[in-house]
Amino acid sequence: MDFTPTEEQAAARDLAARVFGDLATHERLSAAGTGGDAELWKALCAAGLIAAVAETGLLGLVLLLEEQGRTTAQVPFAASCVYGLLPVATHGSPEQRERLLPGIGDGTVVVCGAVSAPSPVRATAAGRLSGVVPAVPWLRDATHVLVADDRRRLWLVRTVDARCEPVELTAPWSAGRLTLDATPGERLGGAATGEDAVREPDDGVSPAVSEARVPGPSVPDVPVPGPSVPAPWVLSAGYAEGVHADVLATARTAFAGLQAGVCAGSLARAVEHTNTREQFGRPLATNQAVQLRAADAYMDTEAIRVTAYEAAWRRDEGLPYVTHALTAAWWASEAGRRVVHTGQHLHGGTGADLEHPVHRHFLWGRQLDAYLGCGDEVLQELGELLVSGEGGT
Repeated sequence: MDFTPTEEQAAARDLAARVFGDLATHERLSAAGTGGDAELWKALCAAGLIAAVAETGLLGLVLLLEEQGRTTAQVPFAASCVYGLLPVATHGSPEQRERLLPGIGDGTVVVCGAVSAPSPVRATAAGRLSGVVPAVPWLRDATHVLVADDRRRLWLVRTVDARCEPVELTAPWSAGRLTLDATPGERLGGAATGEDAVREPDDGVSPAVSEARVPGPSVPDVPVPGPSVPAPWVLSAGYAEGVHADVLATARTAFAGLQAGVCAGSLARAVEHTNTREQFGRPLATNQAVQLRAADAYMDTEAIRVTAYEAAWRRDEGLPYVTHALTAAWWASEAGRRVVHTGQHLHGGTGADLEHPVHRHFLWGRQLDAYLGCGDEVLQELGELLVSGEGGT
């Protein structure tokens, strides 16, 4: 393993740090609320950072998302890359890549995702989708949604063709309720053929399925159709090579990288506070209990970072990485929750102020914890893969 960034990855990371540091200020974030920061998004796109992910790979994206997490910048960077740019670049048809990638790269096309299984969405032979997804992060900022149907096929849906209603959550990201009612969808990778062709939900024909199994946050052992668009690498030895599996594992890795940045930012604020805040004539940081809490938070943050790096590096190298993505997701969920609680706790009474910057890290950490899935569920899925021998090496 070699996690040393390439020259291009390091340059992109440093540029992202400058853009986020200059524009993702506390005042701007407070003004944005749960909405996106359009000016910051334009700056990131103008700097070429979204388009650069196609060249820097998933490890490069993780490095960029760390910088976003440090500032909790209100932009759909992770969503548009893991549900838009990378899936289209990897699994899209030549026509889809030519048509969609330029817009995703310059930010005029913003993609969010509704790919968790089991899916409430069904598809007809004509490519019409029906169903309701209760809460889709960044839906209010998106022009397209990557939707998984109940057979784990992926479809791109334009938000103008669907009904998108705001959902008010006590959380930092904008979210929306997606309602599909015979909504036209575009199959990722082009039309399906053979036994993977879409059948009408009520045609009385049982779809042919393979014995491959694709991971999902809640139902890891659901048989799915054999993919018509093979992945260019093996996700895991003996494991499904489905497009859905790759997108899900990529998303888990990327959001774990984002959580590493959120935790690093929270810890940095706690260190600054405890070094400047005095009690009984000396800084709080001189107390052993404070040092131990901070040290534990640092180790947890590094564990999140290194597991996300490993999963991303393996994906970029074409190695099995599903279990590594689950490992990163588990650390991001479990350890991430501990770190943001520590960051708020070490601020004492100040940490209870909802307007304080550290509270935003707390909200991001908890929402990423929920979005990645309960740590126990992720651990159960990982354990089942290891026991069954489907997890690869």
